[in-house]
Amino acid sequence: MTFTLSTPSTDVVRRNNVTMSGSPTGRPIVFVHGFGCSQEMWRHVVPHFESDHRVVLLDLVGAGGSDVTAYDPIKYDSLHGYADDVLEILEALDLRDVVFVGHSVAATIGVLAETTDPSRFGSLVLVGPSPRYIDDEDYRGGFEREDIEGLLDALDANYLGWSESMAPVIMGNTERPELGRQLSDSFCSVDPEIARHFARVTFLSDNRRDFSGVRTPTLVLQCSDDVIAPTSVGRYVHEQIPTSRFVQLSATGHCPNLSAPDELADEIRAFLS
Repeated sequence: MTFTLSTPSTDVVRRNNVTMSGSPTGRPIVFVHGFGCSQEMWRHVVPHFESDHRVVLLDLVGAGGSDVTAYDPIKYDSLHGYADDVLEILEALDLRDVVFVGHSVAATIGVLAETTDPSRFGSLVLVGPSPRYIDDEDYRGGFEREDIEGLLDALDANYLGWSESMAPVIMGNTERPELGRQLSDSFCSVDPEIARHFARVTFLSDNRRDFSGVRTPTLVLQCSDDVIAPTSVGRYVHEQIPTSRFVQLSATGHCPNLSAPDELADEIRAFLS
């Protein structure tokens, strides 16, 4: 049986538009979305876990139904600001042994939260993670610095136009254009000023040392033909986390939570079993 749980009336929970469903006594599983998205990105994945997990969804501040007035460009000038929010939510809900599922930049946010307070976490699932997007000596993040600067300049010049042109590229799966449109709609729903700032924080961050500090059992899920986080990055993450397992998905593109939710859920379940 699936239960819908009432949300505790705390400022922290309202700030991040936290919603819960599933089994009130089940192991908590927390899903966190990536850049330009919201908790809606998990709508096809969540039903796989509601029968035996306490499912927790949230919107990063500035996204979805979060409290946009809580967006502080100083606090969120680092991904640590978002990681602090995650820890505050876990504390407010009194959650432990958490399965944290983070997509894209949220994978890094989960890593930062885990290395700050590992006592809250039982498992990490990193979907398309990247600790650094820019190439550096022997490290291949997938982009030259000038590529990222060009991407950010284009985003600054015309965010809506950038969203409409880049979302299908990020999504991949060109034979299913409706997926690219869904991602574009999500990008376009974010306040452009917040999106510009979050993009710079995301694409210019270097969190490689943080990944090597993870000690929680971790699943690294990698798609093929991912223009944002290529396979070499996923394998690098696996090599940095001694407690990790690497799985190459059949899914392509950067958003398997939309393009291949059943496969994604099956791999998470296999890891947790």
